[in-house]
Amino acid sequence: MGSCNFKSDNFDTTQSICKSHFQFQYGIGKGGFGKVWKVEFKKTKDIFAMKEMSKARILAKKSVNSVINERKLLSYLKHPFIVNMQYAFQDRENLYLVMDLMPGGDFRYHLSRTKRFSEVQTKFIIACVVIGLEFLHKNGVIHRDIKPENLVFDNKGYLTITDFGIARVWVEENAKDTSGTPGYMAPEVMCRQNHGVAVDYFAIGVIVYEVMFGIRPYLGRSRKDIRDQILAKQVQIKKDEIPSGWSNEAADFVNRLLQRKPVSRLGLNGPEEVKQHPWLQDVDWKAMQQKTLVAPFIPSDEDNFDDRVQCDNDPWKDADSDAIKQSTILLQNNATQELFSGYLYDISQSNSSTETTNKNKSKPTN
Repeated sequence: MGSCNFKSDNFDTTQSICKSHFQFQYGIGKGGFGKVWKVEFKKTKDIFAMKEMSKARILAKKSVNSVINERKLLSYLKHPFIVNMQYAFQDRENLYLVMDLMPGGDFRYHLSRTKRFSEVQTKFIIACVVIGLEFLHKNGVIHRDIKPENLVFDNKGYLTITDFGIARVWVEENAKDTSGTPGYMAPEVMCRQNHGVAVDYFAIGVIVYEVMFGIRPYLGRSRKDIRDQILAKQVQIKKDEIPSGWSNEAADFVNRLLQRKPVSRLGLNGPEEVKQHPWLQDVDWKAMQQKTLVAPFIPSDEDNFDDRVQCDNDPWKDADSDAIKQSTILLQNNATQELFSGYLYDISQSNSSTETTNKNKSKPTN
């Protein structure tokens, strides 16, 4: 594919892939560090999603470890129910992460438009997420940010998990890892306690509750507000509160996932007990894995993205522009650029056996 060179004495000049190898079509979204584009890889004509992430933003938000961690995880996590990485590279200003394009858009996009999904549709969606989490958890990884925005549809209506920025290989002492999205964050994370796979199942409970009622179980303007609500009351769906068209089994599924104490929560012992819950007992897991079932909800053939127009010309407005400016100056130093060393990834040249030996095979618990 040729080489991509940069004007710097000590900067890597041997990258096998760079921005010029892609044809940018249009913006499809925004993230915390930059934009997401629909791109075409010129050599093969394959279509991908490309995350373009500002190094200055990453530095200002003290998130270097998170973006490097995401790239490392995705180098060996390959599965039909997660959004897989194809390439990763950088220039002096940005990191670029090239992923599978999921043309169906994210679950939040459709939830905000459809307002309600049926129980059958929701069960199919949740089964997809459970399969993805089963793969992650068996590989020792906790996602820690399961929410509708991070669940994206392929063109057949199957949901896949994306955004591994705060995912972590499980370690026994992880009380300091408190990142996540308030409203979907498990109580043990919010209260800065050690945590395991059960945090991802709590998030599933929040999502199903939100689909059922059109609102999350715990609301608040801040993380503290939500934490106070969780500590004050254990949300439980009573029989007379179950919405029309939903079953008792669905309500029980949610109630068992929303348990504040992880020792009482469905999923503590892994995905198998989640799959065996009465609500999911009729799921054909083998057919789901093979994606041979017809999904009860299939996104339209049109682009299912919020930011197609706005993403191209809408400038970022930073609350902490001074920190961004300072970080931009720091990027002129090769020592700062070294923080992003090793970001390059090319699936066509990767050695999967080498990548696999680098991963921690600890099995997450609690």
